[in-house]
Amino acid sequence: MNEQRGWRSLLRHPLLRKYAPLVHEDLTAVYARDLQKWLIIAPIIGVITGLVITAIVVIILQKMWPPILHYYIAHHWSIVPGLVVGCLIAGLIMQFLTPNVDEHSTEEIIRSYHEHQGHINMRPFLPKLIAAIATVGIGGSAALEGPSIYSGGAIGSWIWARFRNLRRFRLDDRDRRIMLICGAAAGMSAVFRAPLTGIVFALEMPYKDDLAHEALLPSLIASVVSFMTLSSFLGSAPLFNFATASSFTRKDLLWCALLGLIIGLLAMVFVITFRRARSFCVQLGWPHWLKMSLGGLLTGLCGLLFLHFYSGNLVPLGPNYEAVGLILNHAHSSIELLWFGVFKLAATVFTLGVGGVSAMFVPLFLTGGAFGMAFAQSVVHSPAPTLYAAVGMACFISAGYKTPLAAVVFVAEATGGHAFIIPALIGAAVAYAVSGDASASGDQRLHEAVRVTELSALPVSEIMHTQVISVSAGLTLREFAATLSPQNRHDIFPVFDRGKLLGTCSLWALSQVDPEKWSTTHVRNITRRRVQQVAPDTDAMEALRLLLAKDTEPLLLAVQTSGKIVGIVTKTNILQALKLRRQGSAGLPDRPPASAEGTGT
Repeated sequence: MNEQRGWRSLLRHPLLRKYAPLVHEDLTAVYARDLQKWLIIAPIIGVITGLVITAIVVIILQKMWPPILHYYIAHHWSIVPGLVVGCLIAGLIMQFLTPNVDEHSTEEIIRSYHEHQGHINMRPFLPKLIAAIATVGIGGSAALEGPSIYSGGAIGSWIWARFRNLRRFRLDDRDRRIMLICGAAAGMSAVFRAPLTGIVFALEMPYKDDLAHEALLPSLIASVVSFMTLSSFLGSAPLFNFATASSFTRKDLLWCALLGLIIGLLAMVFVITFRRARSFCVQLGWPHWLKMSLGGLLTGLCGLLFLHFYSGNLVPLGPNYEAVGLILNHAHSSIELLWFGVFKLAATVFTLGVGGVSAMFVPLFLTGGAFGMAFAQSVVHSPAPTLYAAVGMACFISAGYKTPLAAVVFVAEATGGHAFIIPALIGAAVAYAVSGDASASGDQRLHEAVRVTELSALPVSEIMHTQVISVSAGLTLREFAATLSPQNRHDIFPVFDRGKLLGTCSLWALSQVDPEKWSTTHVRNITRRRVQQVAPDTDAMEALRLLLAKDTEPLLLAVQTSGKIVGIVTKTNILQALKLRRQGSAGLPDRPPASAEGTGT
């Protein structure tokens, strides 16, 4: 009894009552970005992704590829029929069990990030993984990062759908994109046992010239957890551990810059060739299984021809992890290494250009290593050829994928060669610059910077949409859909309920409702009830700041002091105004209707 009285008196103490609100205020400011939710969600993504990637690694690298490779080397004649059968299986799976044969692997994740707010269709998830296993495990020239990044991204998107209705996490549409990248980072981290690489690659992946900064913290947590999950089953040793150089000279740095220049040009030619071949195959009217079978035939011929001229265990097929040790630790002539790189790139074009389900991180990595080793042997005559092999690896990844930071970090983590970082940075930077905007990913984009200071004196009233077309909250979704105009290029609508602003609804929210329920579901049920308002004289710089804020819709309502809505402002309005100012135009952006022809208020 006395103890309870003691606690009560303590809680009523004047100092505690005085300073407790200040502590609460400070903690609220510290955790303003909802960091605590990522401490729960990111580890869940990491664990699930780590388990899935562990299964993929065991199936391909331990159960399938070693015995198949051994059989190929012992019986060269089996390579071509083996590749045809493997690619045929993958083609049949993609054609009959997935909605889009050309949407998979890393490309699907990047496209979802830019165009679908992080949404991934989970119905074909398992068929796509099986198709990837068939593509890589039977000898296609591809790598495991394709199904790994896809798996992690899909898992992140799926978990968002499971947790979105839990008030504790307060997840919004922006969080789905973050969780997509978070899962992709976890997949990359686990498959290469390189958590820092997973983080950097996933953040660099959507853009050619920028990072997806918003996903940094959850990606960091998920990558570490995913790595630890896989390591608990398969160990944590680097995949490609080889002897590192203890030092390098100033002359080595100059040679590395030259190597970066050469590989950057080669990577540019390869990427352009690959994109042309990929576009041709997508437009070709053949059944997908037939394209894949032809790709398997040509891939098999690449392996068969190389072994015909250079018999041994080195073969430009499959995931090729074993080839790293063969290139670095066994004697090969420079001519053999160059031809290995050429056949590896050709096999990659034939495997992935026709629609093979995976990606080309390791093929680029291997080719760069082979070219770097040949450069060291024939041009530099260096006593430390592994230095140039590592730099070549970083250069080809940097130029081919437009991920220079991830390329250098990957070389350091996956090879254990931390002394290679400075030379690899120089080579990767040169290769990245020389290769321009050429990228193996057709969905990677440039992240154009906006100099908003140019708009600091421009009021919102000069750039806003003035024809505000709204939607009534009482409409059914079917009635709402019937009002949409084919000419509409906007997808967000103000919603009014009996003359009062309720919020906004979007075409994306409409698409998430089963069309069979459109007749019984009303617009108010899909309305997001958070919308920001600004005065018409607010400057464009402040408007952009509000539009970029967390947890906001991508539009602002311009409202007079009387409460009348006079316009709508979006980021597109601001960018159009910026473009016109840069072009020196005296005119102002056109002011099309703010949304489709809905029901006015």
